[in-house]
Amino acid sequence: MNKVWRFIVYVCVFVLVVGGTGAIGFMSTMQEAMSVYDKPVPASLQSIQTPAYDSKKPTVAVILANEVTEVFDFLVPYEMFSMTGSYNVFAAAPNKNIKSLTGGLDVVPHYSFDELDKLTGKSPEIIVIPFMPILDEAKYKPVRDWIRKHSGKETILLSICNGAENLADTGLLNRKSVATHWGDIGRLEKKYTEITWIRDQRYVPDGNIVSSAGLTSGIDATLYVISQQMGEPVAEKVAKEMNYPSYDFVQHPQMEPFTAGLSDIVYILNNAFQWSKKKNGVLLYDGADELMLSSAFDTYGASGTTTTLTISNKREPVVTRHGLKLIARYQIEDAPKLDKMIFVGPDVKTRAADDIRNWNVNGGKAEQLFLHSDSPERFAMEPAFEDLAKQEDIWTAKFAAKRLEYRATSQLKLEGAPFSYEAFGIPIGVGLLSMFVVYLVERRFVRRKTVPA
Repeated sequence: MNKVWRFIVYVCVFVLVVGGTGAIGFMSTMQEAMSVYDKPVPASLQSIQTPAYDSKKPTVAVILANEVTEVFDFLVPYEMFSMTGSYNVFAAAPNKNIKSLTGGLDVVPHYSFDELDKLTGKSPEIIVIPFMPILDEAKYKPVRDWIRKHSGKETILLSICNGAENLADTGLLNRKSVATHWGDIGRLEKKYTEITWIRDQRYVPDGNIVSSAGLTSGIDATLYVISQQMGEPVAEKVAKEMNYPSYDFVQHPQMEPFTAGLSDIVYILNNAFQWSKKKNGVLLYDGADELMLSSAFDTYGASGTTTTLTISNKREPVVTRHGLKLIARYQIEDAPKLDKMIFVGPDVKTRAADDIRNWNVNGGKAEQLFLHSDSPERFAMEPAFEDLAKQEDIWTAKFAAKRLEYRATSQLKLEGAPFSYEAFGIPIGVGLLSMFVVYLVERRFVRRKTVPA
């Protein structure tokens, strides 16, 4: 019996120590991923022109939350509707303060909700609802109220990924069929029991609501909405310009659903035990493509292995290809020490030539990665998955593709370590060390007391 109790104590210590250190590491990683802009709003923002409003075009409002918004869910639909040239596309938020996207990318809204209502005098024709974690009820409430205010049948509500939870929070999804991310659907089925949650479709239209499954499924849902409003040729043209390889899902959204499995433990271990995270800078420059930027922030930053930092050549905001205003947290001259400096976009070497030159003169000695320059014909996420495999490991890159619901994985050439030795080795080492300490304590204090006099 004594041996049984000793075994139980050793196992409990192992679990508690490994679980406790892992929980601390995981929460720290999540806080870093959800970090928000904490600097004063630059006065130079007032000098940058907002895209013009054309009353003859339908309006698309892509929502930003007061705290943090999922980067892919926001950037990619914004770009896709803008690419058509047929919509007014605006970033809208409760107020005009700088808003943060996951991974540390910061955006200036074009309009507050009140300003947009006053400008158009009506509800937007389309409201895009990215995933916005509800962290503070008081800060989030204006988002919920504005969605409800514009929920009439004349407005399409398009939820991207777990933006379905934000839409469910309004009560507007009751008695409707809805898609969301495969990793959240089990939890949401228990929380929102009046909703029919669909697991095997990339997107689900139901009345004036269109919901998409995991992140890249939002591309299919957005293309579906464009095809319904502007015609199939317009949607096909957008997909072709994006080099999107899975247009068939737009016409046939059925899919084999992903489910959580043992292999997904790599995500938990990376977040919990990748203590020496890489620091990758991402250059922000005028004319940068929104999807290309997303490929850096939502691949590296969401892997649990990497901190992504925004860096620019100037202290003023930069303006993306389709008129988004972005703020960098660092300038080239004050950038911290980096492991890698990422330049996104197939034409970055010409479009951002002065910025790159300044980095080479005044920046750090980090490895330079031109993420898309050598593969302009590929979908933007693919080179990022492949580089993540080289930087970290193949297992991490495979889960990144699964998390993003990316289906054309046969096109990926993943090379690197099979798994993260750090993420798996640290918990084993911590556990063994804790048991050794227990052994020493037992030998020094417990066994000595039990030895007969």
